Amino acid sequence: MTSHFPTTVTFLLVLLLANSASAANDTGPATPSECDAASLGECYNKPEALRLKLIAIGTILVASMIGVCLPLFSRAVPALRPDRNLFVIVKAFASGVILATGYMHVLPDSFENLSSPCLPKNPWSKFPFTAFVAMLSAIFTLMVDSLMLTFYNRRKVSKAMVMDHESPTHEMVPVPHGHGHGHCGVPQLDADGKDGQEAVLLRNRIIAQVLEMGIIVHSVVIGLSMGASQNPCTIRPLVAALCFHQLFEGMGLGGCILQAEYGIKMKAILAFFFATTTPFGVALGIGLSNVYQDNSPTALIVVGLLNASSAGLLNYMALVDLLATDFMGPKLQGSVKLQLWACLAVLLGSGGMSLMAKWA
Repeated sequence: MTSHFPTTVTFLLVLLLANSASAANDTGPATPSECDAASLGECYNKPEALRLKLIAIGTILVASMIGVCLPLFSRAVPALRPDRNLFVIVKAFASGVILATGYMHVLPDSFENLSSPCLPKNPWSKFPFTAFVAMLSAIFTLMVDSLMLTFYNRRKVSKAMVMDHESPTHEMVPVPHGHGHGHCGVPQLDADGKDGQEAVLLRNRIIAQVLEMGIIVHSVVIGLSMGASQNPCTIRPLVAALCFHQLFEGMGLGGCILQAEYGIKMKAILAFFFATTTPFGVALGIGLSNVYQDNSPTALIVVGLLNASSAGLLNYMALVDLLATDFMGPKLQGSVKLQLWACLAVLLGSGGMSLMAKWA
């Protein structure tokens, strides 16, 4: 079922944003005049903006493909294999990019959308909806993460008990509380660690799926915003910023997909959706540019809530499932030098992505 997450999320986003566009077109005169004029900007040039957006579709697609595919082909490069130190450092850098994306790009955009003067003061100015939705999104991600592992562990315990009853010579080895945990803190059920490895693999697959879902939500929204804009002065720096963003965010996602050990078909599906979602959002924005008003109340609310949800998910995934898992894991805990290099990589990734917020 989780393999259909990208398709389902993209479909729902298209429905929501199409509804937003039609609602914005219907309300027309009800929107304040300053909100209508704000979308034009001081650098309005529709032909030039269209040319830049077509360039953006190609360049962002290429950058996304390179970013997400580099880790998937890293097994051919000995220095970039998952068990090598360089892979850990590169993944730490990419995790820093994902963390900064949530805090420095998605969250401020949501605050800006939901605190816009184009929205009614009641209730949007009376309550911090962005922080509330981001908090709920992080809690929901935790619940999904926890429940999936719980169901898996119960299934494994049930199978182990059946085997124990069916085979008189089979003796289950008890594991004391607090011991025998795998890389992600999942208890192992037998002495040889096979069940613990399977639990870690499941955890990695959950991380890859949920992270992909959060990235897709954000990518469609930011692509739509660029595609609907007619301001070349805004689009030009966005193209470079989004290429940088997609390249390193793709490396972070690609590392998670690699560790999930999917088959080639599933890897291709996840890579395809990541690489094409932002260009798809740009194309959708171009198609809706005549009816979509990014300052209409419906558009501001829909995009603001989606951004808040994506921010909570990305922040949780970056801190808990990526950074905390690696930094508290045996590889980094066993080497202070490698841990310091990984810390530096996180700071460089988050710092570089934070700097991009100046243009994006």
